[in-house]
Amino acid sequence: MLNRNDIAGHDTVSIMAEIGRRARAAERPLALASPEQKRAALIAMADAIVRDGRRILEANAIDLKNGEEAGLSSAMMDRLKLTPDRIKGMADGVRAIAELRDPVGDVIAEWDRPNGLHMERVRTPLGVIGVIYESRPNVTADAGALCLKAGNPVILRGGSDSLNSSSAIHASLAEGLRAAGLPEEAIQLVPVADRAAVGEMLKGLSGNLDVIVPRGGKSLVARVQAEARVPVFAHLEGLCHVYVDRSAKLDMAVSVVVNAKMRRTGICGAAETLLVDRAVAATHLMPILDALAAAGCEIRADAEVQALYPAAKPATEADWSTEYLEAILSVKLIDGIGGAIEHIDQWSSHHTEAIIAEDAATVERFFNEVDSAILLHNASTQFADGGEFGFGGEIGISTGKMHARGPVGVEQLTSFKYRVRGTGQVRP
Repeated sequence: MLNRNDIAGHDTVSIMAEIGRRARAAERPLALASPEQKRAALIAMADAIVRDGRRILEANAIDLKNGEEAGLSSAMMDRLKLTPDRIKGMADGVRAIAELRDPVGDVIAEWDRPNGLHMERVRTPLGVIGVIYESRPNVTADAGALCLKAGNPVILRGGSDSLNSSSAIHASLAEGLRAAGLPEEAIQLVPVADRAAVGEMLKGLSGNLDVIVPRGGKSLVARVQAEARVPVFAHLEGLCHVYVDRSAKLDMAVSVVVNAKMRRTGICGAAETLLVDRAVAATHLMPILDALAAAGCEIRADAEVQALYPAAKPATEADWSTEYLEAILSVKLIDGIGGAIEHIDQWSSHHTEAIIAEDAATVERFFNEVDSAILLHNASTQFADGGEFGFGGEIGISTGKMHARGPVGVEQLTSFKYRVRGTGQVRP
């Protein structure tokens, strides 16, 4: 692990090159580590996070002060803030990952050929993973733990606004690695805030980086996709929709919509657009909007909704493509499931969509025709989370279609190889 003495007097390019070399050197010992050894490291990490809670909060206080002075939005400040409960949740998440079944070495499929060859497809680590993220210091623990469980060294590049918090959390992860006898280079945190560090990662660190996972805003993801010379698990913005169908139960619709928007407004699974079937505008729209307003949500609506709910602000075309990450929701009346699918197809980022409905045929059409990574029926979009999927955590939500889609957990951080067992066969 690079320390202050290692980086003193060195430029960002040389620092990143050394990080890449150290990560590659850790690849083989980590791939060969036993499930018990990795589990021990993760438990030790979780214990260290709890034990070091005060130190982590002190580091976070520095980041919060700097964030206030820099004028970060309330949503960004919420993402940045750590509390004793959030630190406990972070440690609990690492423990949950520790208890997951180790995927490395799993036989995914096996079959026999007519010539007697026995074929096996077996899970293997992906290699060295680079994670580039903004604001959320808890990603340091989540991503580090998930990559370790899957046998991958990881290079973490957090946002400059959370560098103190991430560094404190990373120190706890390093304690766990040392306690289990694993190389500290298995989880490295980029120790400089220089944006050039991201550029070096996108170049692949001289072949020492195998895949990049960006986790942040649209501008970060766009840069990664445009400049990366290694494969990318794209985590685009969470432009999530909730559609309330004419068959929806009113009480359920109110509860789910308010939770989808207001539970935590700054996460990628927060709903940003509400679509209501015009057929139930008279019965469902007002109770839902009143409940949202009572919870502190600003409503931006089309002219038809405004006519029924004058307190709403007028929505512009830009609102349908905006990930607010704040207590703001765009609202539109549409013509049934067909109108909902059409709107989602036009504006969605293909992250997460939900339908509130009782009609089975309508739900099946929604599931069959909406092309997003996560689709929910009668449940809040805030369940778009690897922990809620039983993955123990996630490194991000992939909105692409190659290799991984949806929550990227331990299994999604593996590749595979084929093992072919014979008895002397030769090919004619």
